[in-house]
Amino acid sequence: MPRLVGRAKKLPVPEALRSLSLAPRHLSLLSYLLFDGPMTVNELAARLGVAPTTASLLIGDLSRKGVLERREDERDRRRRIVALSPEHEPAISAWLAPGAAAWRRVLAPLTPLERRLFVDTLLAYETEVGGERGSAADPGSS
Repeated sequence: MPRLVGRAKKLPVPEALRSLSLAPRHLSLLSYLLFDGPMTVNELAARLGVAPTTASLLIGDLSRKGVLERREDERDRRRRIVALSPEHEPAISAWLAPGAAAWRRVLAPLTPLERRLFVDTLLAYETEVGGERGSAADPGSS
């Protein structure tokens, strides 16, 4: 697992994005917008597992750099929709899409039940690392 995380953090930032000083904390946010499309600040915060104010700070930083665009939600003008800027979307896709394609390739041979087990195992790992269940001192506790 540490190697996976290390490799993800070492993905070379494309030349077109280098001057923007993007950090590993931006990867998840950009990935959600790239693969799931535009969404609200609250939706992004929920997916990232952070408070809406934290998501707003990240979004504001990336918006000032021109990486993201914010616009009114046509269905509810009080809400703002966040999206990748068309100018930077191709470079972001070239940077992050190969990782998604690799996941698709390695998961494709698995049965639906095997894929579910794999995803559930990763989610359990994430929960344990986050200290939400059990204890590092007692790995058998739940």
